[in-house]
Amino acid sequence: MSGNPGLEQLIPIVNKLQDAFTQLGVHMQLDLPQIAVVGGQSAGKSSVLENFVGRDFLPRGSGIVTRRPLILQLINSSIEHAEFLHCKGKKFVDFNEVRQEIEAETDRVTGSNKGISNIPINLRVYSPNVLNLTLIDLPGLTKVPIGDQPVDIEAQIRAMIMQFIGRDSCLILAVTPANTDLANSDALKLAKDVDPGGLRTIGVITKLDLMDEGTDARDVLENKLLPLRRGYVGVVNRSQKDIDGQKDIKAALAAERKFFLSHPSYRHIAERLGTPYLQRVLNQQLTNHIRDTLPSLRDKLQKQLLTLEKDVDQYKHFRPDDPSLKTKAMLQMIQQLQSDFERTIEGSGSSEINTEKLSGGARINRLFHERFPLEIVKMEFDEKELRREISFAIRNTLGIRVGLFTPDLAFEAIVKKQISMLKEPSLKAVDLVVTELSNVVRTCTEKMARYPRLREEAERIITTHIREREQVCKEQIKLLIECELAYMNTNHEDFIGFANAQQSSENSVKAGRKLGNQVIRKGYMHIHNLGIMKGGSRDYWFVLTSESISWFKDEEEKEKKYMLPLDALKLRDVEQGFMSRRHLFALFNPEGRNVYKDFKQLELSCENQDDVDSWKASFLRAGVYPEKANEQANGDEVSHSVFVSIGTRKEGLWNSQGGIVKLARRGRETCKEGSWNLQGGVVKLARRGRETRKEGSWNSQGGVVKLARRGRETRKKGS
Repeated sequence: MSGNPGLEQLIPIVNKLQDAFTQLGVHMQLDLPQIAVVGGQSAGKSSVLENFVGRDFLPRGSGIVTRRPLILQLINSSIEHAEFLHCKGKKFVDFNEVRQEIEAETDRVTGSNKGISNIPINLRVYSPNVLNLTLIDLPGLTKVPIGDQPVDIEAQIRAMIMQFIGRDSCLILAVTPANTDLANSDALKLAKDVDPGGLRTIGVITKLDLMDEGTDARDVLENKLLPLRRGYVGVVNRSQKDIDGQKDIKAALAAERKFFLSHPSYRHIAERLGTPYLQRVLNQQLTNHIRDTLPSLRDKLQKQLLTLEKDVDQYKHFRPDDPSLKTKAMLQMIQQLQSDFERTIEGSGSSEINTEKLSGGARINRLFHERFPLEIVKMEFDEKELRREISFAIRNTLGIRVGLFTPDLAFEAIVKKQISMLKEPSLKAVDLVVTELSNVVRTCTEKMARYPRLREEAERIITTHIREREQVCKEQIKLLIECELAYMNTNHEDFIGFANAQQSSENSVKAGRKLGNQVIRKGYMHIHNLGIMKGGSRDYWFVLTSESISWFKDEEEKEKKYMLPLDALKLRDVEQGFMSRRHLFALFNPEGRNVYKDFKQLELSCENQDDVDSWKASFLRAGVYPEKANEQANGDEVSHSVFVSIGTRKEGLWNSQGGIVKLARRGRETCKEGSWNLQGGVVKLARRGRETRKEGSWNSQGGVVKLARRGRETRKKGS
């Protein structure tokens, strides 16, 4: 030591702080200066610590021996004994009893199955042979679980070590055996992760006497290879044979000294090697480290002291019936409720994150991006009825006249009716969001359970406000739809004019689904209608892309079971089976073809309805739409309309200047094309299907009517 009495008291003061935090059982909010000992198994950590004390007191054996952090406080004293913080007042003179107490205390917390715990054991050793020093002995890194150890034992030990050495106030004593490659050192690897510059790391090289003949660690000890700011110190520990033969540690230290003085590679640096020198270095380094961190440590202590004194001063004059205290407590709970509500909705993070299911803002997000689009698609309409309405609207608008142009009023009447259909799913989405907000309010007020009247009143006020805003929101939605109904902007860039109608129609057919084979969703689903001979009903890992859906044995995606193209497929709901809690839906081909091998439909299920809705929304993005009840309806009347639907591909054209209406629907059943030309006065209707084919033409100049019908049963011609 430096001989400064003030500096000599630094380490004992920090020891008292560590004991105080441990006894209180609270998290150490101050980063106290300390030295953590890290290294792999059998690196010699325990032998180094025992050499400091001069006694055998640490558990030994194979596998993980140190399973809890051991805070070892060495205190220079004239009388040699040991004390445990959990055995207050009891002095251990026999160090074999110290070893037994460490083993018993470890098993008390971790059990006898080689498990680990981050709860430390505080051991204080008084001896005339030690310098004031505090070390934390951490478990050695292991690779393979032994016995009943968890499979992630390596990750657990690494996390525990990082918890200590990750603090800037902690010095790292990295113990590495000399008979292994320094580049593969577990201790140096961990130290480099948290201390890239090597500013807090002290290297210790053990087992120098076990190196192969003709090799040495001179470059390492001279800090030339993998240099550290605080350097390396070499030591020679007792061998297993010496330990079994109960070789005295004093004799071992003498043998260590003789080894360094007689070795040609270490002779010139013998004064900077050995256990006594390492102990002096650590004492000096820790003292200097405490001195450097003392100002910031003092500031933190003073701030915490002022805060505690302020709280204590309030409790000095505490009166349970003081209304100001009740008001303050109520305001604090209201502020906490506000903070919890904002975090739940905004997703800014919370100490109690739900890892089981979606909640709060995440559910609202899914309502807008998955549930609402699905409700839009599920809107059903009778196509035959729509065609009839279009025909009646055109005729009623013209009255007794025979028009050559399709009237604007007919167009507006039909389109307004279709736009009005958006009102119901929009208002339904508002109701779902309000329901979710009410659930969030009930969840956030659970902390007020001790005050049921306050909780009830808070829920009432917040819910009332939500209901008021709900009405305002619905009025805004209705107003927006009314604005859309009030004026039809045919000059909008999204409206297709007559000039590029034919080109747009052809491009829409050729383009098809040109999203690229991008991945839309991945996840587990259950296939229900597979027999035992074909793999059986079980969970598979599904990968949905814009062109196909594939399923694999598991999420590693190595063993592909099948890839199903999405062309012409649709979705339908399937009733749950008896005693089944899973929610089902199916992929099928509207033409009745087999979807998968000899199955007409592929039945899939998820554990809850929310997952089913999410998958349906994903299929929607891939172009697979739900089945509609009136999807097969066909009409025989000529339609003049503008209608765009997500479920079926339609394109409608309207140009008020040329008086042109064009409706093209392309599907697997029918293909219709209609056009009107004012100059030639020609109407041409072509319908191509499986059963019939009709062609008609009209010429206003020649007054000629020609009708040709070709089918399987009859063939007629008239002029």
